[in-house]
Amino acid sequence: MDDLSPTKLEYYDHMWKLQSQAKLLSHYKGDDGRLALILDSTVFYPQGGGQPSDTGFITIADSATKFLVQDVRSKQGIVYHYGVFVENENSDGEVELKLESGTNVLLFVDEPRRMLNTRLHSAGHLLDMCMLNVGLGYLEPGKGYDFPDGPYVEYKGTIPQSELQSKQKELELEVNAQISKGEKITADICSYEEAAELCGGCLPDYIPMGSTPRIVKFGKSPGCPCGGTHVSDVSEIISVKVSQIRTKKGMTKVFYNVG
Repeated sequence: MDDLSPTKLEYYDHMWKLQSQAKLLSHYKGDDGRLALILDSTVFYPQGGGQPSDTGFITIADSATKFLVQDVRSKQGIVYHYGVFVENENSDGEVELKLESGTNVLLFVDEPRRMLNTRLHSAGHLLDMCMLNVGLGYLEPGKGYDFPDGPYVEYKGTIPQSELQSKQKELELEVNAQISKGEKITADICSYEEAAELCGGCLPDYIPMGSTPRIVKFGKSPGCPCGGTHVSDVSEIISVKVSQIRTKKGMTKVFYNVG
């Protein structure tokens, strides 16, 4: 796979795009028996950054069969679409299909799954901003997952046990107050200097100097580097329920869900 160019990420510039067309570059069968398709571009989001991958299907030119996309992963800039060929979306029986490099394909993302994951992911960012608003100060982000027991966001830092219940209520009220206001969400690829300015003057250490990070902004709030998909307006999150806050061993985990 060393001779392949990085996959063009269609959702980088068009976060709400659910269909696209591409060319098949390569394919192989993994150890688990599933086929992996590698394309020159994709609208499918690969798992990462606290956001599960898209699912959906891919149709091959001049073929009635469909490739069910069950999982999408990215490695060193190459996106791998894992799945199986079937006669139709609802079929259980797999079929074999001869594939040739350069074949045109059409990509279709599962819209309900994408929209749910997009709302969950956007809500996680909003929680980050609202932590400051309820007097918790800045807690360094750790990680956040929408699976398997999530969704949650995790921070490096602790909250006194005596304050957890009150802060949970404050945080939920603050997040939903921000949702009710509604603010546009934008995502732009910027120079390192522009990105640092948008993010309040500096970037995290994991962003290489001289790179061109993608910066997501919620209204007038400071931006943050992120490669995920987001709603176009905060109001599309609809509502957030903060179900629990746990703090242990220098970490704070905030569990939440969207309405």
